[in-house]
Order: sequence, then structure tokens, then C-alpha cells
Amino acid sequence: MPPSPKHRRRASWTLLQRLAGAAAVLGLTACTAVDPAPVTPSSQAPTEQATAALGNPTGSFTFGTAAGPVGLDPALVADTESYRITRQIMEGLVGVDPLTSEPAPLLATSWEERDQGRAYTFDLRQDVVFHDGEPFNAEAVCANFERWYTMPPETRELDATIAFKSVFKAFSDAPGESLYESCRPLGEYKVLIQLTGRLTSFIPALALPAFGMASPRALEELDANRLDTERDGRQLSKFALNPVGTGPFTFEAWSDDQVILNSFEGYWGNRGEIRTATFRTIPHTDARLRALLRGEIDGYDLVTVDNAAELAREGQIILQRDPYSVLYLGMNQDFPGVDDVLFRQAVAHAIDKQALIEGRFLNGTSPAQQFLPPKLGVSDEDITEYEYNPERAAELLAEAGYDGEPLPFHYPRNVSRPYLSSPEKVYAELSRQLTAAGFNIQPVPTEWSEGYLEAVQNDDDRAFHLLGWSGSYQDPDTFVGPLFAAYGEEFAFRDAQLFSKVARAVTLPNGEERTAAYRDISDSIAADLPAVPLAFPISAAVVSPRVLTYPVSPVMHEVFNAIDLADVEPETSTGGS
Repeated sequence: MPPSPKHRRRASWTLLQRLAGAAAVLGLTACTAVDPAPVTPSSQAPTEQATAALGNPTGSFTFGTAAGPVGLDPALVADTESYRITRQIMEGLVGVDPLTSEPAPLLATSWEERDQGRAYTFDLRQDVVFHDGEPFNAEAVCANFERWYTMPPETRELDATIAFKSVFKAFSDAPGESLYESCRPLGEYKVLIQLTGRLTSFIPALALPAFGMASPRALEELDANRLDTERDGRQLSKFALNPVGTGPFTFEAWSDDQVILNSFEGYWGNRGEIRTATFRTIPHTDARLRALLRGEIDGYDLVTVDNAAELAREGQIILQRDPYSVLYLGMNQDFPGVDDVLFRQAVAHAIDKQALIEGRFLNGTSPAQQFLPPKLGVSDEDITEYEYNPERAAELLAEAGYDGEPLPFHYPRNVSRPYLSSPEKVYAELSRQLTAAGFNIQPVPTEWSEGYLEAVQNDDDRAFHLLGWSGSYQDPDTFVGPLFAAYGEEFAFRDAQLFSKVARAVTLPNGEERTAAYRDISDSIAADLPAVPLAFPISAAVVSPRVLTYPVSPVMHEVFNAIDLADVEPETSTGGS
């Protein structure tokens, strides 16, 4: 039997893909001109003929994750691993272009701005149903928006960075502060979203997994706003344990260390080749590597420097993303002494960012002078910079009156994030640099799975902590909004002028004025120093040779119906008389 077109295509570029991915990650130059990550566009609907030709998915795909999901209601979480799963189950009105990361049609086929950006109309797809058979229409869209807007305080306390507040600034109990006003059907498949003011980031922000559409019936029957079930020390709703959306995969099961999804037979678009997708939690990077090489998993994310060389030698395919996350050293101004800006300036001068990066991050990672990645086009030329100068750091410490009291430094253990693949090694180098400048560092290691995120966002007995943020849509507010738009216990800093600047920037139309506003915001953050930006890390996933394509994305919009497997030929239905 002659090889299929898929296998002939694989033979033509697999070797180039392996070489290019390894070269990019390891810093080689011989093959960097070759694109290491062919991408199948998952945000565009296929033609009816193409969908019919694909037939029924028959393949399986197992992905190794660094941590388990916090919950599966995307409206209430903000972590990478939860979003990785809910992207498969739920879809929003707006998707992400696989090549540019710009907004693209998804459940909305088109949209129109009205009233100078204070309102938008959306034309909806007319061939979509939820996994429970409920129709997707304008009423369903409004049910979701109203649920997000009216979410009670006891529900939204689950996560300090709930996306609705980050984007729209407030809920229904503070209507004068919220940028969201109302949602109104204009027909069965047309909807009007009314805002209280211009929100330039509105369309890009709708690509957030948090704004995935859930079945209104499931939200009601599974009491989505009532957190009455405990799992891994967190209170979740029944809906967060049994999510129902419109996406290419339906929820099947969530056990201690894995989540299983199945292809949705009624999906409106390209079902792809995968019938069963499994997300298996493997916290240790070396264990993920061994599982991949043994064939127990088909891919994993957050490749480390230590693993990259071995993966390349073994012929695995490394897929590198453009940097779209920031690693930072957070400082808690409620801790004695940290509220003095001279102390915080001393911290900034004590850190050698380039030395921190070398050998601990993948090639292409760059030092960060601000919290906005280069992809957003906000230059850091005029932003206050703190050059590495341990002598100046010691002088500033003396001026601040620091006398050597212990400074608790929280850092996570046994986890990898897009901004931090080897936290223990990064902490060790930061601790060394700070100690050399005169700081008395007290290490506080905490397992990520045992509440690290909650500890660094709420615990007062903390001077420093290591954390980061990954952007989920293409706009500066995806970084500035969640971190610096309002008071938060993570940094405990109060700067009403900065908060006002952030509130104004989101209302400005795209252009030089808006870019200048975010540059000014970045400089204000640099002057106040609630945290020190450290690096814009390169992150990379790795897949086995059986994976032809994987939809790698800077904003992590990686939906598995776009995966192409070498050993799967889709079933096609055969007619009979």
C-alpha cells in the first residue's frame, strides 16, 4: 500500500522540524530559519466538505501537565493548567488568530462597534449547540454576561484575579465603577453588549478563556455560583466539576491526577482527529520527560534548559512560543520596612537579571525592564531603570534604616509555569544576589499544590515572593489590569494616581496616545516598585514524533482539535443502499 498524503508530508519535514526546534531552544543558529511549529488554524471554521471528509475522530492524545487544574469553571480561575483544559470545553464569542494572535471570529461570526466604542453588536453562529443539547443563541450569551456581572462576593473570592473584574473593573454591586452595563438580544442570533464607557481592549479580552460560553441550563442546575464542594482544599461548585460548553471536547472525568475529555459529536466545526484527550498531572519536569520517552504521554509543556538537550537528542519535537509572560519578584508593602521605596530600590539594584537568566531559562529569554512584553510594542526606552549595582543597593539599605532583620522569601516548589520552569534554581540565584547586597533572606518554600498562590496573595508574613503573569489576549491591559489596576494584597501598595492612569488607558482608542499612556504607566510602576520585573521567558512545549502538528500559541490558545497525528487516518462514513 502506498503511503498516505499525511505520511508523505511527514517524511518531507519531520527532520527539519526537529532540528529547527532544538536549534531555537538551545541557541544554535544553523537551522533557525526553518519554522519549527506548523500550525493548523483552529479559530477558523472549516468548510462543510472539509468537516465531512474528516469523519469521526479515532485517535487519542495524552498531555503531561505541570499541575492539576484549580477548577473547571473558567470564570472563577486564572491559572494556566485550568485554562488549558477549559479551552477545549468552552468557546467564547471571539477567538485568536493562530498566526497573529489577533482577535478572530469564533462563536460570533462578526461584530460591529457602536456609539464610539460604548456598545458592540455581535452576529452569532446559527449551527451551535451546547454539550447538553441547549441551543446557543443571543439569550445564552446574555445569560453568561449577566452571570459574570452579578456574581456574588462569596463566589468571586475564589481567585483574586477573576477576569471579569480585571477587564470590566467592577461587578453589579458597584455599578458606578463597572465598564459593563447590559446585554440585550436583538434577535435569536444577534446580541448587543452595552458598556458604560469606551473599552478598547473589549474585543481582544473576549478571547480570554474566562469568557467561554457555558450552558445556561447547566449553570442553573449545577448551581455554578454556590461553592459547596471541596476539592484539594478549595471550594468549588458542581459546575466547576462538570463544565458544559460548546467546544470540540466534552468533559468526561476528573480523578486525582488526570482529566479526560471526549470529542463532541455535535460540534459545529472541525472535530479533528482526537477522540479522547487526557491531561495527566506530572509535577516534576524530569518525570514528564521520562513519561514522554516511554510513550506514556504524547507531549508536555514548559520544557526546561536541563531537559532540552536530551529531548533534542531523542528526536522529540520542541515547539517554542514567542515570549508573552513576565516573571517578577513581588514585594509586600505590609511587611515592616518594605513600604520604604528606598528599600525597594535597593532590591532592584541588587539583582543582576542577565546572570539570573543565563543557564536557567531557554535561549531567547530577555531581561525585563517593565511588565509589558515586547510583542505589545510599548518601548521601555523612557522607563526608569535600575542598573545592577550591589554597592548602591547597600547604600540605599542603610538610608532606609534596614538593620538585618530576616526577610521571608516565598517561592514555589515542584511546579513549572510559563514564566518559571525551574523555580528552585531561580530562587537560589536571587537569594544569592540579594544576600550579597546585604539582605537577610529567610527561605519559605511552598508546594504549589498546597496553596502557594493563595499564600502569596494573602499572607502578611511575607517580604518577597516569586511569581509571574501570562498574557491571554493581545492588549497591554492583559498584564497591567490584573496586577496594577487596583489595590491588592499581593503587593499591598496604594497608588490612586496609578490606578486612575490604568482606568483611563483602557478607554483610549488604539494609537500613539494609548501607547504613550501605557509607557507612562510602566514608568509609574517602575518608580513605585510594587514588584521588580525580572524576565520575559521563552516557553516551549514538546511533542513526540507521532504528532504532525500542534497549535502552539503565545497566548496559549491551543485547542486539541487542531492536532494532527501521524498514525491516525480519520474514519469516513460509507453510504449504503
